[in-house]
Amino acid sequence: MPTYEYECKTCGHKFEAFQKMSDKPLKKCEKCKGPVTRLIGKGAGIIFKGSGFYETDYKNKGRGSCPADSSKPSCGSCSLKSGDKKGKD
Repeated sequence: MPTYEYECKTCGHKFEAFQKMSDKPLKKCEKCKGPVTRLIGKGAGIIFKGSGFYETDYKNKGRGSCPADSSKPSCGSCSLKSGDKKGKD
């Protein structure tokens, strides 16, 4: 369920409410019972689980940097082969 942030127009109290997306917005402040406005959300944090989300997960160990190290075979991430120069036609 999303978390919505509200601000009271009367007392300025800010609070959050867990609501279904289909629920109607709250109308009364939980503190003073005055009218509230739903604020624009900041978005939610994203949690990546599993492998493949970090730079080190795909790093090829033992290979040189591409294309600077021409003594190594192709890096797999580009079409340059060993001995090819960047920008060569």
